[in-house]
Formats: sequence, structure tokens, C-alpha cells
Amino acid sequence: MKKYILVSLLFASITFSQTITWTEITSNYNLPSGIKVFQGDRATPKLKIFYIDADMNNPDLVIHPYITSPNKLVKDFVPFVGAYAGVNGGFFGGSTSYSAVVYPYEVKAQNVAAVTRFSQSYPVIRSFFGMKADKTFNVEWIYHFGNNVNDIYKFSAPMPYTNNQQTPLPPPQQSAGTVYSNLLVGIGGAPTLVKNGQVNVTYDQEIMWGSGVGYDNRDPRTAVGYTANNHVILIVADGRQINSEGVGLPELAQIMIDLGCVEAMNLDGGGSTQMAIGNQYVNNPSEQRAVPTILTITHKDSLHLPPTIQFEKIIDTGDPECSLVGGGWFASANSGWWGTTPSQLHAIGDGSAYAEFRPQFPADANYEVYGWWVSSSNRCQDTPFIIRHKNGIDTVRVNQVQNGSMWSYIGTYNFSPDTSQKIFISNAGTTGTYIVADAIRIISYDPATPVEEEINSIPSEFILYQNYPNPFNPVTKIRYSVPNAILSSSKDEGNKFTFHQAQSDKKVIMKVYDVLGKEIATLVNEEKPAGIYEVEFDGRNLSTGIYFYQLRSGSFVETKKLTIIK
Repeated sequence: MKKYILVSLLFASITFSQTITWTEITSNYNLPSGIKVFQGDRATPKLKIFYIDADMNNPDLVIHPYITSPNKLVKDFVPFVGAYAGVNGGFFGGSTSYSAVVYPYEVKAQNVAAVTRFSQSYPVIRSFFGMKADKTFNVEWIYHFGNNVNDIYKFSAPMPYTNNQQTPLPPPQQSAGTVYSNLLVGIGGAPTLVKNGQVNVTYDQEIMWGSGVGYDNRDPRTAVGYTANNHVILIVADGRQINSEGVGLPELAQIMIDLGCVEAMNLDGGGSTQMAIGNQYVNNPSEQRAVPTILTITHKDSLHLPPTIQFEKIIDTGDPECSLVGGGWFASANSGWWGTTPSQLHAIGDGSAYAEFRPQFPADANYEVYGWWVSSSNRCQDTPFIIRHKNGIDTVRVNQVQNGSMWSYIGTYNFSPDTSQKIFISNAGTTGTYIVADAIRIISYDPATPVEEEINSIPSEFILYQNYPNPFNPVTKIRYSVPNAILSSSKDEGNKFTFHQAQSDKKVIMKVYDVLGKEIATLVNEEKPAGIYEVEFDGRNLSTGIYFYQLRSGSFVETKKLTIIK
């Protein structure tokens, strides 16, 4: 059954006071749940307009921009990348994109840094539609201060140009903006159409005058926006045709608001305006111009992100799930151990001494097993890790002279909740002097395994743990603990002690520095209640080498080393 939606378009100018009749046409296409398609018609002024509503609350749906060479028609480009649907992207000349294209962790194209007007170079801040890692959306005014994702800065407003301004403004400064943090993907365009649910067409400020893109003339248009309930709207308006004149930018902005958009941005229009589902055009493009970029609705797998860990458990030798069997164990004097207890050493022997780790597996599934040890020249070069799993027993021998103070992969095994399934580190080595038992890490990506609640007790002290993996490429995790309220004491004249409890939430700062002490990143800068936390550090845009991360809170300061290898 067709669904009709009447949208009253109320504009400041009476010339736009018309009604668009929307008809749902989703049934014309083979689309997954969460994607709907609508056609809009208006008699006066004549208009045919189409939009795709993609519900981003569907965990399988994402946006993804693409860039290619040579240029492609959108109806060929969309199936080429395996997307469900797409529209043309930002501005371009030949096969060069003048608008940003950001893939996960990679800038494929940048918004233009300057445009030429009156034979002069005008620095410019232009619009960008981005999706963060948590699948929230924003339209931001951005500027690139380098070639990497963490060089993209967002600004609270574009530059204050006026129409046909004769004198360029100075280039933007990093200090006036903020890093566009947690950006995953996005595409550039211009100008912004909607901000905070209001029409805000920053045409002059983004120096669209002199570009060939008209302000209020009726033309084919393409735009993207998002709603308060996390739906993405892709829209195209046909123009320069007998049955569809097109729309101006203010009118397009109001249409986006009427469709529920709280922020929206214009993309390239005119002969570039195209919308396709699979290899089929939805609209009737005026020119069918081949383009270098598109913005698509596609499956999340297209982002090629690492799988989500569903279960994680780390057992240290100091934890109740670990026992050291046999006499002769002693603590290592070397640093670099996991957690709060030193590595435990034992002379190689006949296997009668061993560390027994007793994880509790939540479900029958495949689990990856990792080991952590402190390396030294006197370590055993064939230390047995004995894995008792659902399907039998496997022994993996590791060289503990190497790969110290990092998580080393032991293997993947099928475990079940059977308590007889354990992991042992045996002293039955044959080469070297000492075997090392420190910690094991078990992870699973299987949805059947619920996320492990890591700690039930409240920490009693600040602890900065060693990152893992280390060395790493490109992402590592850093764990730290914040203690419960700290007690301090004072003594009165009668020599009685009074105990005072400090504020329960503590200001915690964690930063990363290079070997010269230059700040690379701020990972944490906020009040934290007592607990154990973990942050992720992405070194994708950094060079191979040694870096330092530091945890600071009040008088507590601790620094550890991490290594990036590419």
C-alpha cells in the first residue's frame, strides 16, 4: 500500500509556500530492513524529489563514502562497491575531489584549503558530514592541518566572509578549533544547510559565490542530513527539466528540516545529482555525469573494522584463579610484568612444577589464548603452555627470551563451561634456565559469550597497567585503576586523630608523548569515580618508534613505554 505524507513547507519567502506530496516507493526495490525510499511531487513550481531514510539504529547499517578513478556514474559506482544505495558526493574537477573523503583511519581526499577569487587565494573552512565510531553523526565546519585523520579540526563557525568580499582573511589556526575526535568516516561538501534544527545556509562564509553553485536559483540538488533519532537522510531534487525545476539552497534546507533533520549539508548538484539503488537510478538525472565520489548506505562489514570482543578475561599469577604448584617459585626482579604482582620464575625441570590457570568460560565457543611474560637472556626457549580444552590437550612451546611485556598469541581453542578445562605453564622446558609464569589473556568474538565483568571490587590504589598488545600496530589498549575515596588524617591538640575522606571522583589525565616529550594525544581528561578503566590508543598515523604514556591524578604520576611497529 502506498503511504502519503503531506509536508507543508513554510518559508520566509512566499514563493516557496507550496506542498510536496510524498509517496513511499520502498517496495520498488530490494532493500534490507531499516532503509526506506520516498518520492515527492509538487505541481507548482514543478518538482520531483527523492529521499532515502536509513535507520542507523539498525546495527548492520552504516554510511560509507567512496572515491574512485576513473569517474563513474552513480548507478555503476554503487554496485561496484557493493552498497545498497548511494548519491553523488562532493565537488570535483576532472577526477580530483575538492571535498573531503574519509575512510576508517585514512583521509582519501581533503576539503579545499583555499579558493581563488579576484585573482587572490582565499583560505576557506568548509562543511563535512561525519559518522563517529559510536554511529553518531555531525555536520561540522572543518579544516585540514595535515594529511591524517587526527589533523582534521572542527570549528564552531566558518570564516566570516561576505558576498564578493574583496580581501581574503588569514588562514585558520589550530588553536581556534578542536580535533575532530573519534571520526570514523565522512564526506565533505558545502554549504551547511541546517544547524541545530534551524535553516543556516553558510553560502557566503564558505565562499560559494563565484563557484557556479547558485544560492536560491532552482537547480538539481543533492544533500545529506540526520535526524534526532539517528536516521540518515539522503536527498536529490531533479531540476532543469520540464516536469521538475529544482530547488534553491534555502528551500532545500527547509525540506530537510521538515523531514526531521537537525543538521544537513549540501553536496554537489547540477549535472552531478544522482541517486541509485543497486544499478538502478531512483531519480531522473539531468546529465548523468560521471563522478569521482559517492556517499552510500551499506553494510557495516564494508568498513573492515576489527571484530568486537564479546568476552575477555585476564588472569594474573596473583589472582585466585591461578595456583603455583610445586616448590621453588620466586618473583622476578625484572620490570615489565602484567598487573600488580611480579612475574614468577621456576627452574626448568621435569614438569612437576607448573602454574595452573582456571578460567571460567561462559559458553561453548572458540577462544583466543595469549600469554604475558618478562623476557631475559636466561629464560627458557621452549616453555610449555599446556591447553586442556574441550577437544583434548595441546602443548605450545614458546621462546620466553623474546616478546616480553606484551600479549603473545598462543592459539585458538574450543572451550566450554567444564571446570576441568584449564591452562598450564609447565617447567618441563629443555633449553635455558627459567620458565616464566605471569598472566594469560582469553578473548572471544563469539556473540554467545557475554562481556566479562572484569572487577567486582573497588581498587585501593592508582595503577597504570602496561598497554596490550605491545609492540602494536595500529591500535592498543591501556588499562588503569582509580581508587576509592582516599583517607587523610589530622591530629588535634589532644593528640586525637580525625580521618577525612577526599572527594570520591578524581580528576584523571592520561597523555601520550614522543621521545622528545612532545604531547601526541590526550586519552583521558575528566573526573573519574573509583573503578578500573580501559582506553584505546590509535597509533595508525604515527611513525614506528617508542612513545610514552602517562597517568596523572593529584600527586600520583606514572609513566610507561609503548612501541609502535609498522
